[in-house]
Amino acid sequence: MDKTIASLREAVSGIEDGMTVMIGGFGGSGAPIELIHALIDRFVQTGHPTNLTVVNNNAGNGHVGLAALIEQGMVSKLICSFPRSADPRVFTDLYLAGKIELELVPQGTLAERIRAGGAGIPAFYTPTGYGTDLAKGKPVEEFEGRPYIRERWLKADFALVKAHLGDTFGNLTFNKAARNFNPLMCMAAQTTIAQVSGIVRPGDIDPETVVTPGIFVQGLVEVAEPAQEEALNRANAVYPEFVQ
Repeated sequence: MDKTIASLREAVSGIEDGMTVMIGGFGGSGAPIELIHALIDRFVQTGHPTNLTVVNNNAGNGHVGLAALIEQGMVSKLICSFPRSADPRVFTDLYLAGKIELELVPQGTLAERIRAGGAGIPAFYTPTGYGTDLAKGKPVEEFEGRPYIRERWLKADFALVKAHLGDTFGNLTFNKAARNFNPLMCMAAQTTIAQVSGIVRPGDIDPETVVTPGIFVQGLVEVAEPAQEEALNRANAVYPEFVQ
């Protein structure tokens, strides 16, 4: 039952070419920077994984975290709600060059598609996006006189998330707004790997404060002092060249 993983390198070792990977975070809040960088390290050393489909709220900032993952050419498709964030140059340049595919999803719809994937609901209806380019080709039905478009669930092979505390069974808590998409992604992925600021014994977390039960988590690795994307960008950091 001990789901502790000894190293970041081992934690991301199961991600293979062509997989769909959900990455938690809302901007830098709740973003698993160390797990992402470990995946980049593996790619630099081995040339794998490539051709990834990544699901995230945004498209990364600067040259660290998700932006660095994209910059390395590891991502062939991005599913997100907000590609134009503070400094999205990496994604923007590759997108305009036709080197990465974008599936744009309204933020609430993105959250619900992920939740539906975890709940086993293959499709649902929403009025969001009706009459726009985002609705083209999607089935439409009318409910109580209002048109709704049908959206499909989102599932993933892996989810990389950032939590606050985790016990060895995989039960997780989150730090305030860092919760965001992370719990939903834990449920929607076949395999969830969480980086946590501290690993404690079973029973040390009050069951009433557990947000994600361990049944949805397959591994966790401790990162006692995780990097913050915004702080790295203020320092003009670039990964993998950047060394902490």
